[in-house]
Amino acid sequence: MKSRESLIRAKRFQTDDARRRLAQIDTMIAEFDRMAADLDRDVAAEEARSGINDPRHFAYPPLAAAARQRRVNLAQSAQELRQQRDEAHDAFQEAEAQLQLAEAAGERERAGEAMERRGSWRQGEPARL
Repeated sequence: MKSRESLIRAKRFQTDDARRRLAQIDTMIAEFDRMAADLDRDVAAEEARSGINDPRHFAYPPLAAAARQRRVNLAQSAQELRQQRDEAHDAFQEAEAQLQLAEAAGERERAGEAMERRGSWRQGEPARL
């Protein structure tokens, strides 16, 4: 019984840890997307200020070029995080399924012990009408 309870606690911890990891990844993705949108606005503002929209132009603003590159890097990082999120989501579902199995086994074990106690308790008693 004790080992079953510690197993269930361990499975709950794994499930909670996987849920926290998913939340962290979702937060990072949202932050990267927000930063990319900010960089888009910065690039547009710099291009409007300089009047040059072509990144291949020799006088294209260096600030806009750097912001464009940073936005590309953020987009790549966000995509990698989305892949990690898919993997983390699969791990979360697996941990949740294992927790449900462990809890169900614990319930069956407790029900079996209750039936044993009930049966042994009534064996030695006189019949009641």
